[in-house]
Amino acid sequence: MGTRKKVHAFVRVKPTDDFAHEMIKYGDDNKSIDIHLKKDLQRGVVNNKQTDWSFKLDGVLHNASQDLVYETVAKDVVAQALDGYNGTIMCYGQTGAGKTYTMTGATENYKHRGILPRALQQVFRMIAERPTHAITVRVSYLEIYNESLFDLLSTLPYVGPSVTPMTIVENPQGVFVKGLSVHLTSQEEDAFSLLFEGETNRIIASHTMNKNSSRSHCIFTIYVEAHSRTLSDEKYITSKINLVDLAGSERLGKSGSEGRVLKEATYINKSLSFLEQAIIALGDQKRDHIPFRQCKLTHALKDSLGGNCNMVLLTNIYGEAAQLEETLSSLRFASRMKLVTTEPAINEKYDAERMVKNLEKELVLLKQELAIHDSLANRTLVNYDPMDEIQIAEINSQVRRYLEGTLDEIDIINLRQIQEVFNQFRVVLSQQEQEVEATLRRKYTLIDKNDFAAISAVQKAGLVDVDGHLVGEPDGQGFGLGVTPYSTKPGKKSKSKKTFKEQLSSLARKEGAGSPVSGKDLEVSTSKTQLTPSSKEGDVKELPLRDRETSSIEPLPSDSPKEESRPPRPSTPPPKPVAFEDFKNERGSEINRIFKENKSILNERRKRASETTQRINAIKREMDMTKEALNFQKSLREKQGEYENKGLMIIDEEEFLLILKLKDLKKQYRAEYQDLRDLRAEVQYCQHLVDQCRHRLLTEFDIWYNESFFIPEDMQVSLKPASGIRPGMVPISRLVALGEDDQDKFSQLQQMMLPEGPDSISFYNAKVKTEQKRNYLKTMMGLQQGHRK
Repeated sequence: MGTRKKVHAFVRVKPTDDFAHEMIKYGDDNKSIDIHLKKDLQRGVVNNKQTDWSFKLDGVLHNASQDLVYETVAKDVVAQALDGYNGTIMCYGQTGAGKTYTMTGATENYKHRGILPRALQQVFRMIAERPTHAITVRVSYLEIYNESLFDLLSTLPYVGPSVTPMTIVENPQGVFVKGLSVHLTSQEEDAFSLLFEGETNRIIASHTMNKNSSRSHCIFTIYVEAHSRTLSDEKYITSKINLVDLAGSERLGKSGSEGRVLKEATYINKSLSFLEQAIIALGDQKRDHIPFRQCKLTHALKDSLGGNCNMVLLTNIYGEAAQLEETLSSLRFASRMKLVTTEPAINEKYDAERMVKNLEKELVLLKQELAIHDSLANRTLVNYDPMDEIQIAEINSQVRRYLEGTLDEIDIINLRQIQEVFNQFRVVLSQQEQEVEATLRRKYTLIDKNDFAAISAVQKAGLVDVDGHLVGEPDGQGFGLGVTPYSTKPGKKSKSKKTFKEQLSSLARKEGAGSPVSGKDLEVSTSKTQLTPSSKEGDVKELPLRDRETSSIEPLPSDSPKEESRPPRPSTPPPKPVAFEDFKNERGSEINRIFKENKSILNERRKRASETTQRINAIKREMDMTKEALNFQKSLREKQGEYENKGLMIIDEEEFLLILKLKDLKKQYRAEYQDLRDLRAEVQYCQHLVDQCRHRLLTEFDIWYNESFFIPEDMQVSLKPASGIRPGMVPISRLVALGEDDQDKFSQLQQMMLPEGPDSISFYNAKVKTEQKRNYLKTMMGLQQGHRK
């Protein structure tokens, strides 16, 4: 393990025109900050309230640029992550103090980007400088909102929402979130796209202290895995960088939060107070228990707080006199964090596949060395390979001859042969024991001396001598050997054995006639207790959907008349709802019919799923009632006294019937639950088809609406069926105005700005893609809402 080191704590002061110069002073070395409060004269002459505070930190950043902040706080942590050390950078402070700006920055301006995008750039730049290592990078984005976990990257089309809620799980390797998606990024632009995608899904709100206040804690994690390309060593290093943007603490009296924002603030302040409690416990060397599980935030950061990582805290504060109380609280938290120690260590793991290859190479070398050693010692017949069946059979033969006395000694050549000789001794001994026992069973009837019921039956059957002992001498192994009578004929041996067994069984029945039998021997007809499952309509699992994939819908033939008979175009386009109804009756009638059919099938599957759910709930209620009755019977049996027969518990008939009924109910419950799972899968598939049909219907409507009312008449010739342009191939904006679009403008701007900032290409490309996706989703949502109205 590595040496222990303290957490680094920095302070960044938000620039303001109303800075309290008389109350806030910085040290000459920019590593301390002093706070002075004027005494309140209204409290009287005697006033012992503290008015001066001094805080020692690792750095104070005042009027610092984003470049300076990253160089001071995060650069070393990210650089050591490529060497196998975990790292955590956390932004803490009151609401509106600039935490999100410090961590993420302004995505509209490349120069104002924050720690997170700069860390991604540094990681990929360092990967390019290490050609001797194969390094993979993965990222995840977690949000903790109102003590619930959310995946900010679940909106990606290949991820989708999680069915089961995410949970925090601990294992020997550390703490991870089960259900959180982790994405492989092979280049810088892909990482920026994931970052911007997660930023658009964050929850923000507005109050008097901050117009865009983050209402959740967010953890962006970069996972790094490095394998050596030059060395054949099976070891490889892994690391992760947690970039934590905490939601800001706020005083409700100042922020004026109400309703949902008030509830969010309550959760935020509660989790931050739990975080401070964990920090205080970590700073106390006498504390054995650290309360990590009090909230989701501290549990998710268990590895980072006092773990094996490089920890850096960046506290954001205000410089105004009105916010001095919150500033003092934040500085106290930073000073407590400096008391926490961590133990950074390189995370080394072993590649199982490469380890096997290395062990195989080592085995070949060792065999070669043994061959050289045997050759020098004149031992040419030594073989170190595993023995085959022929060699094992030969050793077995030698062992048998040695035990019989026909072989004086067994030739031993190597250690493998010694082990096999002892193994064959064990095999021969076991076979001889089985042969002796089989011989005895053919000649005698064996009775266990500890089986008193069998001994009593034998005594009543008269199979004992005058002294009351069994015929024959005991063999000393717990069995009595009874010799068969001389009057028995050889041909009637089986009959005499059968008669003896019948005597034992008849005596046992006579002795146990008054005792209840065990549950294994009792056969009860359960026809009265079994519940007949309700018949379900339609057991066929196949979906009779027309055109299961909307991609298989063939292009509809155009029924529009020729240009000569086309009605005159109205001067103003009709409203979209009215035009949409006309479209469904004319050109989109076929798609609309398929959409209605699929929707009816979806409703039918939902109805069946609801009925199955009701049946499951009814069975569950009946199971609970049966369990209560069974528990009552058990408690009643315990009060009255329990009876046992041969070690088996005796129960009455009513309790036994309840057990059978509960078993049948569980069987019905499992069957119904399996049907419900199948129905839910069908409902999900039907919903997917309905959504596809709806999307196809709206897309065709947009094409028809633009062609009918917006495209100039001189361009209609190009859109005829015989022309080379298919309807919908060219956007309406390109047909109306053939000028530059946003992409052309951006390309020209990129070429013009490239000499000034060549590293900004990936940043802006990812930003543009995210904006395009957002605009597309907004447009589709607007069309869907208009359709519903």
